[in-house]
Amino acid sequence: MLSRTADHLFWMARYTERAENTARMLDVRVQYSLMPQSVQAEQQGWRTMLSVSELEAQFDAKYDALTQKNVLDFMVRDPDNPSSIASCLRAARENARAVRGTLTTEVWETENTTWLVLQKHLSERMFERDPGQFLEWVKYRSHLSRGVTLGTMFQDEAFNFIRLGTFLERADNTARILDVKFKFLASDTIQEGAQGEYYYLAALLRSVSAFETYRKVYRHAITPTRVAELLILQGKMPRSLVACMAAVVAVLQDVRNELSHDTERLAEKLHASLKSAEINEILDEGLHEFLTKFLACIGELGNGIGRDFLLPVAPELPEVVPVLAPTQSQTSSQTSSQTQTQSQTQSQTQSQTR
Repeated sequence: MLSRTADHLFWMARYTERAENTARMLDVRVQYSLMPQSVQAEQQGWRTMLSVSELEAQFDAKYDALTQKNVLDFMVRDPDNPSSIASCLRAARENARAVRGTLTTEVWETENTTWLVLQKHLSERMFERDPGQFLEWVKYRSHLSRGVTLGTMFQDEAFNFIRLGTFLERADNTARILDVKFKFLASDTIQEGAQGEYYYLAALLRSVSAFETYRKVYRHAITPTRVAELLILQGKMPRSLVACMAAVVAVLQDVRNELSHDTERLAEKLHASLKSAEINEILDEGLHEFLTKFLACIGELGNGIGRDFLLPVAPELPEVVPVLAPTQSQTSSQTSSQTQTQSQTQSQTQSQTR
C-alpha cells in the first residue's frame, strides 16, 4: 500500500475517534453541570475538560468568560480549534475523500453524510438548543462509521490502518481523561468520600461507556482505585489502556515491514508492562506520573508509525559531481527531489496536528 494512502486511512480513523471522545466528555460535563454545585466548582469542571485536550490557553485567548456556552461553541464548531467536533469531522471526511477508491461505498457515504448533516445541525445551533441530543448524534455517527467499517471492509492493510488509528487515538484519550479527572478529584473541589465523589466517578465511567461494566465486574461501591484499575488494566474493557495496546500490537504484527521493528518492540513493551502491572504499584508510583509516561510512549509510538508506514521515504540519490552548469537530467532530478520533500513536509504537518 502507498504510504500516502495509509496516512489518509490512519488519520480518518483518528479524527473520527477524536470527535467521539470530545462528544463524550462534553456530554458528561453538560449532565454533571445540572448537579447542585458552586460557581467555582462548575467553572473548574469546564476548565478541567479543556485541559484534557490541552486547549486552555487557546480558549482563554479567544473568550473572555469561562461559561458552558463559550466552551460548547469552542469545542463543537470553532474552526480554529483542531480538536473541535467540526474540525475533526471535516478532517475525517477530507481524508476519506482522498482515498475514496480504497473505501467501500458504505464507509464513504457514512463519512460524507456525517459531514453534510453536521452543517445543518450547526446552522440551526442544535448544540445550544439541545446539547445532549446533538452530542448523542455525534457518538452515534462514530459508532456507525466503526460498524460499517467492520461490516463491509475487506480486512487487508487498508482495514488494518483504520483500526490502528482508532486504537491509538482511543488509548491517548482514555489516558488523558484519567489523568485530568483524577487530578481534579484529588483537589479540594470534591471531598473524598463525599456524595459528590460518587457522582463524579460515575460521570467519569459514563464518559468512556464503562458504568454498567464497572457494576458487572466489581459489584461494589464506586471507588477511585477500582475505576483506575478498570480503565487501565482490565483487558476485556474495550476502552482500557491494556485493551487498546493489545489491539495496536496485533495490527502492527499484520502490517509490519522492514522498517518497523523498533516501533513493534516499543508497542510490545508498553503492552507487556500494562499486562504485568498491579493497580497498587501504579498508585504507589503516582497515577499522574504513570499516565504521563504512558502518554509520552504513545506520542513516541505515533511518531514511529508515521516514520515507518505513513511518510514517504526519500530514496538515496547518487553523488553528483559539481559542474559549471547543471545538465537537463540533473535539473529534472533536483525538481523531483524538491517535490518529494514538499510532499513529505505536508504529511509530517498533518501527523503532528492535534
